[in-house]
Amino acid sequence: MKKNKTRIPIRNLTAEQFDAMADSGADILDHLDLSTVQRFSANEERLDLTPTKVNIDFPRWMVESLDHASDRVGVPRQSLIKMWLAERLQKA
Repeated sequence: MKKNKTRIPIRNLTAEQFDAMADSGADILDHLDLSTVQRFSANEERLDLTPTKVNIDFPRWMVESLDHASDRVGVPRQSLIKMWLAERLQKA
């Protein structure tokens, strides 16, 4: 015998209810608007997010300045460098 599932209309579903449903493993597809999903074709260029190690030597004063800035922002030094580089590269 099938369980009677109570469906909450999408306009009456709060973010907290949606999160609770997703966290519990419930089927949330009925609550998603899939008409706005964008699909990539095989020929479209995608960003390669594979991490690649790069070694850079910084002067001590620069490392100390990075450490102070990362403490102010509340992120690790590596994350701060990545954020700053990404901002600069988007402007270029």
